[in-house]
Amino acid sequence: MSAVVVTLEEAKTWLRVDGETEDALIGSFMAAAEDIVAGILRQPLSDFAEVPEVVRQAILYATAQFYEQREALLTPVLVDTIKRLLFAYRKESW
Repeated sequence: MSAVVVTLEEAKTWLRVDGETEDALIGSFMAAAEDIVAGILRQPLSDFAEVPEVVRQAILYATAQFYEQREALLTPVLVDTIKRLLFAYRKESW
């Protein structure tokens, strides 16, 4: 994906994280969140001329879940929530 959908600064604000000590960890969670969102949408995020706000919110939500629940993340709940958020933008197939 070429364009940045959510910046590290936006994610850190969402997570209420100050400082730089966890930047790499948060960045890896963001990348995983973008991959999950693209998979649920069944299209690369770069296909959007302008990324809808609900897609950005889904990425932030997933990033927050990875960060806050890293020891006890319930992946089915995460995926179900994101599917519900993105239903209107989801393609029928790849």
